[in-house]
Amino acid sequence: MRTLIKNLQEKTGKEVMIQGWVDVRRDQGKLIFFDFRDYTGKIQAVILPNVSAELKSIAEKLRDEWVVAVTGKLNLRPEKNIKYNETGEVAMNGNLELEIVQIEILNEAETPVFTLHSDGKEINEEIRLEKKYLDLRRPRMQNNLRIRSRVQNFLRQELLTRDFVEVETPLLTNPTPEGARNYVVPSRLWPGTFYALPQSPQQYKQLLMAGGLEKYFQFAKCLRDEDTRGDRQPEFTQLDLEMSFTSEEEIRNLNEEILIKLIQKIFPEKKIQEIPFPILTYQEAMKKYGSDRPDLRQDKNDPNLLAFAWVVDFPFFLPTNQNDNLETESQWTFSHNPFSRPKEKDLLDLYDKKDIATIQAQQYDIVLNGLEIGGGSIRNYLAKDFKIVLEILGYSEERIENNFGHMLRAFNSGTPPHGGIAWGFDRLMMILLNEPNIREVIAFPKTGEGKDLLMQAPATITQKNLQELNLKLGK
Repeated sequence: MRTLIKNLQEKTGKEVMIQGWVDVRRDQGKLIFFDFRDYTGKIQAVILPNVSAELKSIAEKLRDEWVVAVTGKLNLRPEKNIKYNETGEVAMNGNLELEIVQIEILNEAETPVFTLHSDGKEINEEIRLEKKYLDLRRPRMQNNLRIRSRVQNFLRQELLTRDFVEVETPLLTNPTPEGARNYVVPSRLWPGTFYALPQSPQQYKQLLMAGGLEKYFQFAKCLRDEDTRGDRQPEFTQLDLEMSFTSEEEIRNLNEEILIKLIQKIFPEKKIQEIPFPILTYQEAMKKYGSDRPDLRQDKNDPNLLAFAWVVDFPFFLPTNQNDNLETESQWTFSHNPFSRPKEKDLLDLYDKKDIATIQAQQYDIVLNGLEIGGGSIRNYLAKDFKIVLEILGYSEERIENNFGHMLRAFNSGTPPHGGIAWGFDRLMMILLNEPNIREVIAFPKTGEGKDLLMQAPATITQKNLQELNLKLGK
């Protein structure tokens, strides 16, 4: 039976069998040393001179990254050979050595195209992305993904204990205007029509509130066809949550409490600069810092210092010259999305469609160390108010019915007041793990240009596929 390497301390003096990879091979003539690893750690092993010729022959063949099952006797090292870590403590299994008596080769491996013993940041990123199955074996990437999993599990349990319901929403849907281009999927059964992949679950989470769930969350995949930028991905993960019968203050307090608890539980080495998190208005942030996502750290050289802040009171509408991806000829677009509710003090201006530039949304962003890690709002839940917002944005009656008729009917069915927030989960993990970009905390990321170098996507499709989808390619 296999013993995990982390559990070898319990087996001292016994014969054990481990399974994993050859991490390092050191041939010293009469003795051959190996470091073997599995997902739990490493152990040093040795082939002694008195082993059988067959075993020695197998040992001489082994190379880095071969997959093996190794049986041996677990011995204590002499005091002088014990390995210590950087803090002066005995390293994991630093007092043990496996005396090999049997090796079974489970799979051979070609020589890796790059070293797996560094953090990998010195290696050309495109090569790492192309060989991602190798890159994932390095300790840094293993650590990133395992901590990401711990964080997701912590947040899931935290929300479930607060009566939130986890709901998965569809990936094949209708386009929604959220500031980026949609990825579209042609329908084979309904020629000439298309699904859109969701930029966020915005409409679905509001419909869940219409459905009476009251508290919802999910780790949602979001897909946006955006222009090239280093810290963007065509698909990314949001922690999405929504609540009925709530307020902006309640949502901020809930998220602040969960974030503080998360840092204390999983990242105790980090220090939150200010609790409660400071609250800045959009105007204050722009006037004082020239940014609506200011970096408030007192010491920007401290990688473990976390400066959270809330930014509130955003303008609802912006002139269209600040947005280059519009589908209307209105002189107004939205600063965040069209689903937010205006401040109550601005409703009369909304109804009269005047002083539009001064109308504020019940919108709030949370920023961390100069990056936006989340944004949300109290939502529009009254059909007449939402329709006026769409009219200001230049949507025709036909477009409103085609794209939002279901929302208006849901609002007219007795939808409660509600609001929520979405965290940029990849970005949050990037900051907490001290990584330079979000690709380092995603298992299979794409390039800044949206290419999957591992799977070689996007790719062409066959003429037969095009005919089935009733598509023709232009020149």
